[in-house]
Amino acid sequence: MRKKWWIFLLAPPAIVLFTWIFGEIVMHLWNWLLPTLFGLHAITFWQALGLLVLCRILFGGFGGHGNDHGKSQRPWGKRWERMTPEEREKFRQKMRARCGDFPEPESETGTPA
Repeated sequence: MRKKWWIFLLAPPAIVLFTWIFGEIVMHLWNWLLPTLFGLHAITFWQALGLLVLCRILFGGFGGHGNDHGKSQRPWGKRWERMTPEEREKFRQKMRARCGDFPEPESETGTPA
């Protein structure tokens, strides 16, 4: 297996470039929209980077999860499959009590009820 040594050369400049680009985008969007719409002050580049970091901490954005499309729902699907019909009905009743009535799903076999 050949090592990709060139990644170590390209990664630091790429990180700096993308950080600069995202900081500039946030700064310009903020300074273009928010002072006009809400009367807020304009921000500097470093404040924009601070906002990006804060958003990352609070919301966990910027991806980094690869192809995780739908994986967060799989444990519930497996859990649902392991439930007995009585447990499923009990769960439905609890959800109705919390959220109100909702339409009956298709039967467990995939055919309409």
